Amino acid sequence: MHWPHIATMFSIPFITVFFKPTMENWHPLRPLHYETLPNPLDDSNTESAAATGTDFYDSSLTSRTYATAGLALSTIIGFCCIIIGVVIIAIHGVSGVIPLMRLGDTELGSFLRFELLSLILNALVTLCTESTGFVHSISLRSALASEGRLRFNTNLRILTAARGRRNPNGALFNGIMALLLILSYSSSSLVVSFNISNTLSVAIAGLPLLVLGVALLLQVVIAFIGIRGVEVLTWSSSSFDVTVALVHDKKLTRFNSRCMCCVSDQGVDACAVKPSKTQPSAWRAHTSIRKVVIFLWGVVVACVGWAVLVSCARTSYNSSKITWSFSQQQEPSISYSIPGADLLVWILLFINIAVIQGPLTMVLHCSELIANVIRDESQWRCATKKKGLRPTMNPLKSIFAYPICLILFAVKPFLHWMFGLSITVSTDAIDGTLHGQLHVYMFEAQIWNLCIALSIFACFFTLIALRRPRGPQPAAYGHLQTLANLIDSPLSHVMWWGHKADGPVCHAGTSDHELQEVKMDCDYAGSSVGSTWENLN
Repeated sequence: MHWPHIATMFSIPFITVFFKPTMENWHPLRPLHYETLPNPLDDSNTESAAATGTDFYDSSLTSRTYATAGLALSTIIGFCCIIIGVVIIAIHGVSGVIPLMRLGDTELGSFLRFELLSLILNALVTLCTESTGFVHSISLRSALASEGRLRFNTNLRILTAARGRRNPNGALFNGIMALLLILSYSSSSLVVSFNISNTLSVAIAGLPLLVLGVALLLQVVIAFIGIRGVEVLTWSSSSFDVTVALVHDKKLTRFNSRCMCCVSDQGVDACAVKPSKTQPSAWRAHTSIRKVVIFLWGVVVACVGWAVLVSCARTSYNSSKITWSFSQQQEPSISYSIPGADLLVWILLFINIAVIQGPLTMVLHCSELIANVIRDESQWRCATKKKGLRPTMNPLKSIFAYPICLILFAVKPFLHWMFGLSITVSTDAIDGTLHGQLHVYMFEAQIWNLCIALSIFACFFTLIALRRPRGPQPAAYGHLQTLANLIDSPLSHVMWWGHKADGPVCHAGTSDHELQEVKMDCDYAGSSVGSTWENLN
């Protein structure tokens, strides 16, 4: 028996149309004078400045090192999968497997060992795809910046395209990356199987392992070509380094008179406003987040519909009641067979699993937008706390220091694994070769478990997207133009935001020392506001 993953029925073209890249007109440019920001995590910062020709922002050699290590790891794992898969096929044929681990004598023990191996494999695939995705997102961000279309620090890397058919970050290659991402999880669901010989053991199927290796390796190739074809201003994940890099490279203009304008207050004119006690939510500030939340709940609704259909089908043909169980301890509610185990059957099975599993893979990818936007805003709001804001961050800290990013990183393999419990494709082998038919089983209790898990995940991310930050500090959510307007001092190791100058119209901004709180009953506009605001009025 083998437990593949499954997802609800949505089509990839629908998702691609649903998220359309947006364009923005950029205004005449005037660079800010930012000072050097050495990276405390990087001893080679001087060399970095010389190599990039700028010392105005952190180019983050540490992030580049981690990205290189991630690509190398994905490449090694991809080649290992390809080599092992080729060896298995050469010895046992297309339907060949090799025994890996003997199972226990009890049914529960066999189940736990089998599913633990599947969970570990899903976690490994997640690690590889996330490592490749980081490099791909950096190249996309740089490509959008060169085109004057970079609005937010975080973008949906597969569903946001740069211009050009042959551009590695264009629509064509993004579509290929989406298919490869789906194929990575789909093939991993077919790798592990049972082998029946003198003893019952877990086996590795050759063809799915070969496909998994090819999918991982092609993602590395596309990411590498993409990063080689663009000028990377900074490898940093920090929205502050990206903002200063764009301003210094004359791709972004700072407007002095908008020091109290949040991301929802679009425009370039001077704007004197009183501080607000609460800020807009990410749902309101970022249109793509609304689409992600709607898509997420669409998958939940489809999953519930799938569970209801399976329940109705079971009651029509089998009147026996099911008992709740996290593991597959009861008979399947629905089953059907695919005759044979040759190459054609494998191709049909891959297509079937990929089409079904695609929406789950894509909705988890889209959820990265919510997690990263909230991360950017959480970092910015540290500027009003006692310890202040540290603009430069360790790239691993962006995952492990922010709970929402860590939750998403852990949930990805877990939800894929739960899908594998909901639907099962039997790939039993006898003496190293798959025989007979491939049986597909659906388990009602596990489908409802999946619905519950998806609903909890959707509720959590929806509440996060709807939450309104408290305090007068304008919300930015990684919006680069807003951050450029709010930051009016050179980047330092620690920064604070607050009240800086009194007057008919006050000024708020950033500093390398702690500032007093803004005055809630005063109007704020920005530096040099006295003459500017009087002339406008």
